[in-house]
Amino acid sequence: MKMQRELRWGMRIIATAILSVAWVLSAWAQPQDRGPAPHVIVIGIDGLSVDGVAKAKAPRLRELISRSAWTMEARGVMPTLSSPNWTSMITGAGTEQHGVTSNGHLRHLVEFQPVLRNAAGIFPTVFAALRTQIPTSRIAVFHDWPGFSDLLEKDAPDVLQHEHGAARTVEVAAKYWSENRPNLMFIHLDNVDQAGHENGWGNSTYYEAVARADCYVGVILDMLEKLSATQSTFVLVTSDHGGKGRSHEKNVLEDIQIPWVLSGPEIIAGHIVAPVYTFDTAATIAWIFGINLSEYAIGRPVLAAFRSPTTMARSVPAESAGRSCAPDRGLIPTGAGGSPPLANLSHNNQHN
Repeated sequence: MKMQRELRWGMRIIATAILSVAWVLSAWAQPQDRGPAPHVIVIGIDGLSVDGVAKAKAPRLRELISRSAWTMEARGVMPTLSSPNWTSMITGAGTEQHGVTSNGHLRHLVEFQPVLRNAAGIFPTVFAALRTQIPTSRIAVFHDWPGFSDLLEKDAPDVLQHEHGAARTVEVAAKYWSENRPNLMFIHLDNVDQAGHENGWGNSTYYEAVARADCYVGVILDMLEKLSATQSTFVLVTSDHGGKGRSHEKNVLEDIQIPWVLSGPEIIAGHIVAPVYTFDTAATIAWIFGINLSEYAIGRPVLAAFRSPTTMARSVPAESAGRSCAPDRGLIPTGAGGSPPLANLSHNNQHN
């Protein structure tokens, strides 16, 4: 009798344990409430150098920087060509992972097999990750340089459109966003890089091209303001590389150092002390949407740009923790003169 009671008691414990595990697994498997879908606009200005931001007439960029988390000491990848760096930016991977090592003019675009290939035969981009993990997302890419479309999956965006000229590209992109409110829109502008190659980086003609790009950024900012979407939309302005002379293929800081400016909800305005790399862009976008990049990606979200409550609410796993710490205080940053060239724009505010 005693044995039967113990047996029944043991069976109840086992049944209760099984039901508890099943309930936990079921709850874990349910789609989490993501809240309102984020809206992110990335404006990639090809060839925009740190020097160009500092010296050109760029009132709209300066206004954006004043309310953004920013650094003028972000770094691209080697080689400092467009295709490798744009690919790193949208994949979260380095050249060692995605295999894009040139622009494909004099050499093969991909000289060795990437560590991971999707159905499109390329290293997966953040566009593909968003399409796969949140299929209802609306994604748009408008690019001034024709070669940009070779770097991503053709079926990931709802719109993948090449326009001739930066002015036309921004005009079409702004119209599309106003009418469709895509969750993720990437705008590639090429006029600054063209000016650098034709006339050289760091001269009056180059600075004039930066000033025009500043106006194009203003078109997007004005559109958001008109639609009362400024406070609810993330805007990221960055570049693929800088330049020196009439090229950007040398192993110099002027080539690899790029601006990185992020505004939007729960962003801490000020200079980012933590290191930022171009492949962190894809990781930051993925983190905003609550999705995952490929396990082979090396980028990490720039959590230093966000307020702590937001960061904590995301519960970022340890293995994908972002760059939220400042470098060792005993080390001297190797940026322009060891200090941010635009610190005065944010009243010397810094955050780690």
